Amino acid sequence: MQFSMIFEAQMADASAANEHQVLRDCVEQAVYAEAMGFDRVWAVEHHCLQWYAHMSAPEVFLTWVAARTERIRVGHGVVCMPFNYNHPIRVAERAAMLDVLSNGRLDLGAGRGATLQEMSAMGVDPSRTYPEVEEALRMIGSMWRGPDGGSFEWHGELLQVAEHSILPRPIQLPHPPLYLACTKNDTVALAAEYGVGALVLGFSGPDDVAALNQRYRETIATRSKKRYVSSEVNDHFSALCPTIVLDDAEAALQTGARGQRFFAEAIAHWYGGGPPPQVGDEDTDQVAEIERARDRMITHLHEAKIPVRPNSGDTFNLVEHAYGSWRDAIAFAERLEEAGADEIMCLIQMGTVSQAACMETIRQWGERVIPHFRKKRAAVA
Repeated sequence: MQFSMIFEAQMADASAANEHQVLRDCVEQAVYAEAMGFDRVWAVEHHCLQWYAHMSAPEVFLTWVAARTERIRVGHGVVCMPFNYNHPIRVAERAAMLDVLSNGRLDLGAGRGATLQEMSAMGVDPSRTYPEVEEALRMIGSMWRGPDGGSFEWHGELLQVAEHSILPRPIQLPHPPLYLACTKNDTVALAAEYGVGALVLGFSGPDDVAALNQRYRETIATRSKKRYVSSEVNDHFSALCPTIVLDDAEAALQTGARGQRFFAEAIAHWYGGGPPPQVGDEDTDQVAEIERARDRMITHLHEAKIPVRPNSGDTFNLVEHAYGSWRDAIAFAERLEEAGADEIMCLIQMGTVSQAACMETIRQWGERVIPHFRKKRAAVA
């Protein structure tokens, strides 16, 4: 099992000065993750979502991280693939450049960029997002397969491209490993049918992760291979793991719950038109507050009949995550391992979590949690 971190660049204080500091803090966390033994860092792509995600140019962020590291893989998780966000050739060019400069360390994920806020900014047609993501993945899967590795033409259902050289060429030929953002049964089945890895992004816990993994594996077992987007198949299943780990387990629980509540309210705002997220009082019982926040979000979405991604009913459960001591984190990670996760994506950087708490959590995972699983794997071997 692999271990990674995922970055949204969330912030409760959205002032320009704090925004600049948070982005620099995220770089420091990613660099420290390599020192602490993590395998990968992922960075999302979102646009115009104040508070929730200020990571609008993750390829730049990841290039900066790659320049300051040597081993850790850098995951663009995920690129908004509908064409008005990013033309597939531009995705391929940027991906190949980052793969070269990182010496073959890139992983490349695809997603819809699903909020109406983002779509309206870029002129994206919501009804075309799924077919555009699929065609973009197929184009990238074919991009560097010409006789010289750079000659490419495409005649698809949505795009026509005359013969061109797509440069530079990546180190990982024919392309870096491909992934798809997944939050529900239909999308994990799509990932399996496409032959790409599943990035399961949700707060729903090990039981739902197990159910999604079962759907992913069942689809792999029965797929016809006709929907493969590339001859290079990637059957890798990654599961989100919200986590805060401190010496004071109760403080870690409250810190994690507060961050999770902020995350939930930010999603409710942008995916469902709810009020802006509230920071709240640090002395409040955050476990109770997150239940109230979840109920408010579900009620609002039900009354407004707003379809959202992630699914509001099961994405934000109560704080049954890796919040607490390093022993609590090991126990939760073992449940994700049993649920079938090939990779645990640690979500540490949430809008109300301090840089000190983020760095301490990374240290505790690096010194305590990850070695536990490495030793277990070595013993099995």
